[in-house]
Amino acid sequence: MNPQIVKTATTCILILLLGGFSLKAGEIEINISKRYLNFPVSHEVDRAEMIFQVDGKPDLSVVIRLAHDQTDYWVFKDVSDLKGKTVKITYRGDDGGLARIYQADTLAGQDSLYSERNRPQFHFTTRRGWINDPNGLIYHDGQYHLFYQHNPYEREWQNMHWGHAISDDLIHWEELPDALYPDELGTMFSGSAVIDYDNTAGFNTDGVPAMIAAYTADSPEKQVQCIAYSLDNGRTFIKYKGNPVIDSKHSWNSKDTRDPKVFWYKPGNHWVMVLNERDGHSIYTSANLKDWKYESHVTGFWECPELFELPIDGNPGNTKWVMYGASGTYMLGSFDGKVFTPEAGKYPYTAGSIYAAQTFTNMPDGRRVQIGWGRISHAGMPFNGMMLLPTELTLRTTKEGPRLFNVPVKETEQLFSSVRQWENLTSDQANELLDEFDRADGLRIKTTFKLSHATSAGFNLFGQRIIDYDLNFNTVNGTFYSPADRTSMEISADIYIDRTSIEVFIDGGAFSYSMERKPHADNQEGFHFWGNNIEVKNLEVFSAQSIWK
Repeated sequence: MNPQIVKTATTCILILLLGGFSLKAGEIEINISKRYLNFPVSHEVDRAEMIFQVDGKPDLSVVIRLAHDQTDYWVFKDVSDLKGKTVKITYRGDDGGLARIYQADTLAGQDSLYSERNRPQFHFTTRRGWINDPNGLIYHDGQYHLFYQHNPYEREWQNMHWGHAISDDLIHWEELPDALYPDELGTMFSGSAVIDYDNTAGFNTDGVPAMIAAYTADSPEKQVQCIAYSLDNGRTFIKYKGNPVIDSKHSWNSKDTRDPKVFWYKPGNHWVMVLNERDGHSIYTSANLKDWKYESHVTGFWECPELFELPIDGNPGNTKWVMYGASGTYMLGSFDGKVFTPEAGKYPYTAGSIYAAQTFTNMPDGRRVQIGWGRISHAGMPFNGMMLLPTELTLRTTKEGPRLFNVPVKETEQLFSSVRQWENLTSDQANELLDEFDRADGLRIKTTFKLSHATSAGFNLFGQRIIDYDLNFNTVNGTFYSPADRTSMEISADIYIDRTSIEVFIDGGAFSYSMERKPHADNQEGFHFWGNNIEVKNLEVFSAQSIWK
């Protein structure tokens, strides 16, 4: 199908007959008959506003680097819910790219989807565009829901939507259409989701409990808190007409009021919202998710609040409340439904590329499971950012008191098969045995090594320090770490290596960290234990399956 080009002496009007298109300068109308609209993107051009109207009514405004010539990659908009309708697109940039937009039942690049060169193989990534904070993590009706900050129109941050994916097992994910879109109050920043079983908000219909998302709408002037409800398991949301439900800029003299985490506090028979405001986390209460009362504030945290109760050593009669923010540090304390009282902390439990981790609401088995955003790029790919492995959080007794431990959920075991195992090796022996695995796309490695004659030792991959343990300064990869046994010369690690990332869990989850997989270009060592006369007490290598096959 070829476009017909008609020119006059005074004006140039393009008419493109492709899937129901008609086109004029700066504007295009499309009669939707397919599932996707595909858009070419070029980072050689500036962002410009693109406005969508559906059947003559305003629908969406975003910015995009629409390619009129050379294309870096393609992005898409799922329009399956608009079949039979007319979409008008107005573009305020160089409109030469409008002629290249096309509709189809497949994505541009569908044939290589999930097998691209730098696509992580056992971590969630979006098909196209940018992702950051996980949002609205919730289990309902047999499915885990992962909502997340998403720019569908570019691999860099902008146009915040809520993306959406579902899973039966926390490991294999199916990406659904975006769930929340920018509106007149702003773009869709982070938040959480709950199931309103008792119909406190009045949105339930015919016995179907509403899934309610609490989120921040961000505008240049301020950030406000809003709610939306879904009666079809998160596939579509209806925004509450009374939004915003909290507008607190005037209280804090700060725009920074965002990221509501909502949960039901059973002893008080009310909802709790933990909200990042200016210099810490505020606590609000509500009977109906619409009308909120400010209760208290804890300073010292930034963004993406969490507050939850955990048993110590699995004993339900002995619990502490955990409060944390986006950076991977936490406090322990008590909570009476209105006030969190810190008793210990702040302690680090995780570090590195992880940020803005959130825990699942409504878990069927009582576990406290989190997913964090991995701030990791993927060179040459039409997507950016990833979700790190889901991990279970527990409180365990240590010599310093109860501390937070963090290990991959048991469901990850299905992806890894043991292929080699050794004991009592020298570092030279271990390095030689690992030669065959140096360039594997994905691996899991478990090891314990003893320093004996060294004050520092570690484990590299092509010069990149996966483990750098310094006994003199008590650090692991630059973060303070003291083992349970003060005189121990040993350290153990469970290491997960994907195409673009590495995650490390030290001494059974006492500390964890993540990093971009970034081998040194001039290094040929492959896997390499280093340190003076160290002993590799055990070493096990696992193959890794892809979650996309």
